[in-house]
Amino acid sequence: MTAVGTVRSAGSVEAATVTESQAQQIERDDPVSLGSDAPLCRILRHGPTALSDAELLALCLRAGRQGRDAVAFASELLASLGDVRALLNASPRRLAGIPGLGPARIGQLRAVLGLAERHAEGAICNRPLLTDTAAVRFFLKQALSGSEREVFACLFLDSRHHLLAFERLFFGSVDRASVHPREVLKAALHHNAAAVVLAHNHPSGSAEPSPADIRLTEDLRALLLQIDVRVLDHVVVGHGVTVSMAERGYL
Repeated sequence: MTAVGTVRSAGSVEAATVTESQAQQIERDDPVSLGSDAPLCRILRHGPTALSDAELLALCLRAGRQGRDAVAFASELLASLGDVRALLNASPRRLAGIPGLGPARIGQLRAVLGLAERHAEGAICNRPLLTDTAAVRFFLKQALSGSEREVFACLFLDSRHHLLAFERLFFGSVDRASVHPREVLKAALHHNAAAVVLAHNHPSGSAEPSPADIRLTEDLRALLLQIDVRVLDHVVVGHGVTVSMAERGYL
């Protein structure tokens, strides 16, 4: 698959115009805002790209804990888990063990992840995936990167390569997910798919296909051809990177 499409990033959202009186009102009403240069004022004036990861997270959390302001608390969370993707993909059980994160805040973080995934999915819903592979990779990184265990998923496509459905089919351990080819075939029939894009993540961070990945791809390709379903690609997702097995010549 050749990357010829683009995805509109969150940073491209048009910034709002904030008057001085509105900035003063924001400062009075919002605990994250401590002046006209505070995160809330800057995101309204300049958009999300004007803020650091910690500042964006602080706006979601709304407050800090035990003498720490929201930005300081957000910085601690990111440092403890590694980055934004790891934080948003962390399981509720893991998040519950972090001081300052109760059910309400964990729910907020899960909601942010859900919105991000739906935004990414929206970028690929109404356009042929073969002509917008950058959007596909962005979506798969959002959906699979950062997971603490291996996940195998499929994008099911119609005859014009528009998205019919996305499903996470199998969940495994930190280094392996058991994939049952017949279940993939059943899912393709269920969605009346004409083609599929396979995908899975490597929690280790490397996106290099393993020999087992290559064998699985060959097996699934042969099986799905029996029902006239083409495997267009198998995308391996690492930490912030993806590898297309089609581009590597395995398909």
